[in-house]
Amino acid sequence: MDYRNERRLICSGDILSIYPLDGDWSRLEQEYWWHALVMGGLPPRPRALLVGLGGGTQVHLLGRLARPRAVTMIERDPVIVRVACDWFGLRRLRGLEFLVGQAERIVPWLAQVGRRFDFVMEDAAYAAPPERGLPLAEALVELVAPGGRLVINRHRRGDGCTVAERLRPRFREVRLRRVRREGENVLVCCVEPHPTTAG
Repeated sequence: MDYRNERRLICSGDILSIYPLDGDWSRLEQEYWWHALVMGGLPPRPRALLVGLGGGTQVHLLGRLARPRAVTMIERDPVIVRVACDWFGLRRLRGLEFLVGQAERIVPWLAQVGRRFDFVMEDAAYAAPPERGLPLAEALVELVAPGGRLVINRHRRGDGCTVAERLRPRFREVRLRRVRREGENVLVCCVEPHPTTAG
C-alpha cells in the first residue's frame, strides 16, 4: 500500500516494511529496523544474515549504514521475496542471496556447512510462541562470527527477556531495549560471542 511518501508492506494489520518513495530514509531512524543496526555497533563491511525478509527495509538500511560485503536472507514465503524484489527495490541491489524455506531447517544447514556472519538479525519469530522463537534464537548463535552481532526482534509481550537471559552466557554483552515507549518492538542485542560459542 502506498501512503503519502511511503510504500508499506502490511500483513494481518502489521507493517512488515516501509520503503520511502521520495528516498528520505531518515524518517526510519525512529523505527526498530534502524535501532537494530545501530544499537550494537555494526562491524565494518559485514557479512550479514537476515532471518525474515518482509519488504527488505533492513537490507536498504544496512546498505546505507555499513556497505556490507554480502547479505543473505532467509524467507519462508516466495511471494514475499517477489514482492520485496518487484515493489521494494531489492532487484536493483547487488550481493544478495535469497534462501527460501523455513528458518528452522535452513539455519542448521548454514551451521553445518560452516557459514558465519558478522551481523545476524532475526525478525521471523517476532510474535511466535517461545517454543518456536527461543530454539531459533539459540540456533543462530552458531552462525555469528567472532566479533559479530546477533539482534533479535520480539513483541514486548513475547519472550524477549527469556531470550536475553538464555543468550547472556554466550556473549560478551547482551542488551535488551524497547524501541519506543508507545511501540511494541523489543530488541535483544548480543555483542561478540565468547570464543567457545563463536563459529
